[in-house]
Amino acid sequence: MKKVVIGMSGGVDSSVAAILLKQAGYEVIGLFMRNWDSSINNDFLGNPNLNNNICPQEQDYNDAVEVCKKLDIELHRIDFVKEYWDNVFNYFLEELKLGRTPNPDIMCNKYIKFDAFVKEAKRLGADYIATGHYAKIKDGKLYKSFDTNKDQTYFLSQLSKEQLSNVLFPLGDIDKTNVRKIASEYGLITAKKKDSTGICFIGERNFKEFLKNYLPNIPGDIVNIETNEKIGKHIGLMYYTIGQRRGLDIGGNNERLFVVGKNLENNILYVALGEDSEYLYSDSCIVDNLNFNCDIRPTKCCAKFRYRAKDYPVELEYLNDKEILVKYNHIKSVTPGQACVFYLEDQCLGGGIIKEVRKENKKLWYLL
Repeated sequence: MKKVVIGMSGGVDSSVAAILLKQAGYEVIGLFMRNWDSSINNDFLGNPNLNNNICPQEQDYNDAVEVCKKLDIELHRIDFVKEYWDNVFNYFLEELKLGRTPNPDIMCNKYIKFDAFVKEAKRLGADYIATGHYAKIKDGKLYKSFDTNKDQTYFLSQLSKEQLSNVLFPLGDIDKTNVRKIASEYGLITAKKKDSTGICFIGERNFKEFLKNYLPNIPGDIVNIETNEKIGKHIGLMYYTIGQRRGLDIGGNNERLFVVGKNLENNILYVALGEDSEYLYSDSCIVDNLNFNCDIRPTKCCAKFRYRAKDYPVELEYLNDKEILVKYNHIKSVTPGQACVFYLEDQCLGGGIIKEVRKENKKLWYLL
């Protein structure tokens, strides 16, 4: 019997993934990852959604224990706090310092769930590892899941071909409704549990209060890019992303103003009127930190510029081994720091990080 070590997060997805693996005849072992020291900066306390003010991570562990008892699965717990801090959280902070909008979940998959986790799983004798991600592996290649609304290949775009070997995604052919149905049929504590949100493994927090423990707030001017008029004050560029509307404390036409750019040197946040402002659109970008999980190097394919965004047709110009010029037709809110992920139909080829956004072959001066 083949042995599978599955990442048990304390959520419904990993719970049902474990059920499906057992049904498929695997010997299943659970592994819970502790990646954040929950004793520091406990600004989640007082959250009415938490039982008895237990921190989210410990509540997740307790839920994972209950699920594994119910399913008769052995559960191990391992700390990756240092690895997470060094490879994920520091990256997150450094990107914010640059005024970019990082996606720490992508780096968490690259360095924790499919690296540190794999090493521990092999120590436990695993033939395969598994997670509750919505994705598929076919012939060693990564594909979108059956439930396209929940598909998570975007977050797996920095994984190498080697990291995707000997990986099982049991939820690849099932939708979320059926996942919750199966959990209910088994009487699992996670059946109706809310999906996790917030920063990977850190969870839901008061983002502003949390970040000021690590980065200083540096207030500055909010400027209407069309009139060059100072119309308000921002609380720190790291708290805003391109296309954002809410959270701009300006008054007047606040509801119709959108973030369109940042000037890091002068600490200016640029806004423009209307969700279809031309300042929100671009026609190409430079992508670095490239990772391809297969041998395909297309010149034409589709790209996703944010999770849950649609796939757009693009043309790729390979500038060197480290950078690609991605050309497209008038796309809104392409943002430095976010991932650009490449697809050929349902196959995810990999991706990179948006370094620079352009229009008419020129870098947009108001984007960093």
